[in-house]
Amino acid sequence: MTGALAPVKRFVRAHSSVIGSVLAVKTERPEIVLSYDDGPEPGGTERVLDALEARGASATFFVLLSRVRRHPALLGEVVAAGHEIALHGQDHRPLTQFGSAEVLARSAAGKAELEDLIGREVRWLRPPYGRQSFSTWRAIRRAGLQPVLWGPSLGDSQHKSDDERVRQSLRGAARGAIVLGHDGHAGPEDGVDDGPSPEFDRGALTRRVLDAYEELGLVGRSLGQVLEGGTLQRGAWFSR
Repeated sequence: MTGALAPVKRFVRAHSSVIGSVLAVKTERPEIVLSYDDGPEPGGTERVLDALEARGASATFFVLLSRVRRHPALLGEVVAAGHEIALHGQDHRPLTQFGSAEVLARSAAGKAELEDLIGREVRWLRPPYGRQSFSTWRAIRRAGLQPVLWGPSLGDSQHKSDDERVRQSLRGAARGAIVLGHDGHAGPEDGVDDGPSPEFDRGALTRRVLDAYEELGLVGRSLGQVLEGGTLQRGAWFSR
């Protein structure tokens, strides 16, 4: 099996700048991409929205349809605040546990459902846990979506202090970097069991991170907004 996959892996590495997943945006603007996963979630999404508004920032929200169906009004609040909506999945199960035909069907149906709800085009999909194979990547692209991964992370899906989270958010912070954050926490109702949600104020963390980025001369923007002044940077990202 390893020998059979070797030519595919070599091809992907050689052409990753063209066919790879979105990892960052090349831009000269002092902007960093903010992204939030696993929402919408009451108690988390609203606080993040308030923090973004207070700092004049915007973000891309990678939503779970399992959450959207339970909290449609909260999705509406994100849209009304002017943020970008992207797909995280029908639920939070890793796409690598499905065959490519199922990934295509789930991604295409999710894109259509989300577009019907928000009345806008949905361009991006972030695979849950960042797990994807070449076949799932290809299925996502066939569904009319582009896989988006990340660089810096807030570490807000883990149990740690906000001081640690802020320090982690600064690792790799630069123009066009895509920052991974969460406005919710996936659970059994989303098809997975990631344990108890960390207890902290997601809004307060967002404010602290944005203040830290401001000290670096960076402002937080959605992926679509940063892309207006730059070009996508792609690379191979395949993990089971």
